[in-house]
Amino acid sequence: MPHPHCPGQITVPHWTILCDFDGTIALDDTTDTLLERFGRPGWEALESDWRAGRINSHDCMAGQVALLDMSRDELDAHLDARALDAAFGEFVDSAHVHGMHLVVVSDGLDYAIRRILARTGFESLPIVANHLRQTDDRQWALQFPHADKACRIGSGTCKCARGRAAHERTLLIGDGASDFCVAETTDFVFAKGKLIEHCRAKSIPHAAVAGFAEALALLPALISGKLVAAPRAAVALPKAASA
Repeated sequence: MPHPHCPGQITVPHWTILCDFDGTIALDDTTDTLLERFGRPGWEALESDWRAGRINSHDCMAGQVALLDMSRDELDAHLDARALDAAFGEFVDSAHVHGMHLVVVSDGLDYAIRRILARTGFESLPIVANHLRQTDDRQWALQFPHADKACRIGSGTCKCARGRAAHERTLLIGDGASDFCVAETTDFVFAKGKLIEHCRAKSIPHAAVAGFAEALALLPALISGKLVAAPRAAVALPKAASA
């Protein structure tokens, strides 16, 4: 359903948007900022093991969250200070006007995502993420309701499974390694950060964007079919968006 202040929807071919959260909607990686602020010793070693390929993302995240030492009040205060892409709300409104279904798909923390999105009035968006659970006053654990044993990269949330489940055209918006696999199965990608080079290397149809203002400017071309029909290479931004 469209956001309450959206005008009526416009009938167009159906699209599902799979949208990453950390580094995409939120400007920083929320989990990283929590670990830097509240992590007990040992979380950096887990990070190093993951980057070296000795453990997968699922095991890294589980171990790191178990090392968080914070109260719920401290957690909430920290989350309330996280910055969002200023154009995200306008992008969601426009996507809903055009009948597009947007799902936040993240290998991050569901509680953090909902808390942060509540500031923009979009906390009711569908969210697929790892489940953060408080086990004691200052202790936390992570559950993985969206894990998939067949996940090629061992993520806590298998984004590829969400891509396979979509029965419509699929747009991915993301920025990092957790988006690499699903990018290869979607119809088009709005790419930030490390995902740009991955799309280039794999010849994945994409447009490099700095944020949601540029993504918003590209929506009309995506909906009209101009981007999907383009060659498997990067698509230039409209001049107004790149100014």
